Amino acid sequence: MTVERTSCEACRASRDLPPFTMAFQPIIDVQELRIDAYEALVRGPGDENAATILSQVTGQNVYAFDQACRVRAIELAARLGMDRQLSINFLPNAVYEPRACLRATLDAAARTGFDPHRLTFEIVESEDVADTQHLLRIITEYRRQGFKIALDDFGTGYSGLARLADLRPDIVKLDRALAANCDQDQTRLAIVRTMVVLAGEIGLKLVVEGVERAAEVAALRDVGVRYIQGFYFARPALERLVTQAEIFPLFATMSGARRETAA
Repeated sequence: MTVERTSCEACRASRDLPPFTMAFQPIIDVQELRIDAYEALVRGPGDENAATILSQVTGQNVYAFDQACRVRAIELAARLGMDRQLSINFLPNAVYEPRACLRATLDAAARTGFDPHRLTFEIVESEDVADTQHLLRIITEYRRQGFKIALDDFGTGYSGLARLADLRPDIVKLDRALAANCDQDQTRLAIVRTMVVLAGEIGLKLVVEGVERAAEVAALRDVGVRYIQGFYFARPALERLVTQAEIFPLFATMSGARRETAA
């Protein structure tokens, strides 16, 4: 039996998936003052958090769950008229054979009319990937299809800069641990500033996650951060896209916080 056949049967065989849907959180370009992308985040039908759903994922249904999440995110994004980049978290350990495991993704994009070149797949940096060479094969195939690759939760996971050098993602997302109170913590801010320089030198797009306060946004902008995601701008919205009209009145508050910090 081939690996491809085994993988397809594993996805079809497991239908006992927990009920779930997606919430969308915007990623903000604070230089151009626009929504740059949205991240799809798994939620329960009643907006239960991701942990509630993921606790019901087992070794028997993880493959089907990974595929179902991709399809659901694409279907919802298309229905909502998303015209930005869509980031979807994926589980490298749930991919048997990269090309075979993309069939459902590509089929969903074709069926809904969603441009597959708008897809970014996020690898959670804290996930222990059993086979790095297998992950590199996945990345190679995804890039061949025109997808972008993001390394999520950077700075809190297994291998840090070594993994960055091995995987060569298109996007790196700095974890909240580095953004928290960065306006009051020169060490954290210096690390972010260094990452901005590094990202520029090696051609990475840098996103800072988990930003919750106007003063943090102002400090991050001051050290050159362009892309920011976090509760300050918007919480994940269940089956809905937060609009620019909802977000950008916050920039007036942010500018005020910057002046206050400078004083």
